[in-house]
Amino acid sequence: MVPAGKEQWDNVQVIVRDNNVDQALKALKKKMQREGIFREMKLRRSYEKPSERKAREKAEAVRRARKLERKRLEREGF
Repeated sequence: MVPAGKEQWDNVQVIVRDNNVDQALKALKKKMQREGIFREMKLRRSYEKPSERKAREKAEAVRRARKLERKRLEREGF
């Protein structure tokens, strides 16, 4: 069971084929990027006040909404 407010990360796993560690490392980095692990690590480097966190999350939501609206308008041909 995950405590309240804590996210649970599934294990990220990559298979090394033909002893090609470089290729496996590249795939691992890509998976971690997609999962948002690097971003999470960056955010957790220092303490973020709850008010700052709320403001950041609100700004991110606004950016996402604007991006979706731009894409929707582009699809519709405006």
